[in-house]
Amino acid sequence: MAINIEVAVFNIESAMHAQKGGAGRVELCDNPSEGGTTPSFGVMEIVRQALNIDVYAMIRPRGGDFVYSAYEYHAMKRDIEMCKRASLDGVVLGILKPDGTIDKERCRKLIEAARPMKVTCLRAFDFTRDAYEALNDCLEAGFDRILTSGRQPTAEGGMDLIKELVIRSDGKISIMAGVGISEVNVIPVVSHTGVNEVHFSARTYKPSEHPRHNHLISLKDTLPDDSGKWVADEEKIKRIAELLRNAR
Repeated sequence: MAINIEVAVFNIESAMHAQKGGAGRVELCDNPSEGGTTPSFGVMEIVRQALNIDVYAMIRPRGGDFVYSAYEYHAMKRDIEMCKRASLDGVVLGILKPDGTIDKERCRKLIEAARPMKVTCLRAFDFTRDAYEALNDCLEAGFDRILTSGRQPTAEGGMDLIKELVIRSDGKISIMAGVGISEVNVIPVVSHTGVNEVHFSARTYKPSEHPRHNHLISLKDTLPDDSGKWVADEEKIKRIAELLRNAR
């Protein structure tokens, strides 16, 4: 059986490299430092026009956890509309409840809104309280595919669980192994688990071709802990505003 390759890409150049390298699908994202968020509509359109393989977009309004507010949920619905306008083939999403279960109701509504595009459950799956419960929830919600590392830092470490998920899914939903997949371990992972899809980024650092003229500043703003998120502090804002008012 042929193994389908999905490559996670964070820019247009990478999407083109993925196609040339033999990928059958790209997962288009933004913000790699936060684990991926929704790409811009412009990037979606350009990638769709440039590639003849399947293009999926991540639907994730921010980094951090996968428990979303009503506002964030509606933003996800709008982003799905943009994906359809860009003629993408699929989207990748997932919403959890605070108790660590898949939010089946809201996921189902997003999946229905996304049709006829295909829908993958992203690695929110690996942050659920129980993998087998989450598998059943994904089936009930209507996902076509689950991306998982077997609840471990890498797919290689989670091979036993991935194998069990493949068995329990019984062909009703595709199980795609991802995270840490490389030329070194892809064959052992596929052989052990029985998956027919793998997901990886194959990233390598490419320095800028242009000189940097100011080394005193940086654009990096990484999260202290990737389970949290950056939020504006209302009290800090008030204090700053008050200082500014008093300075007039």
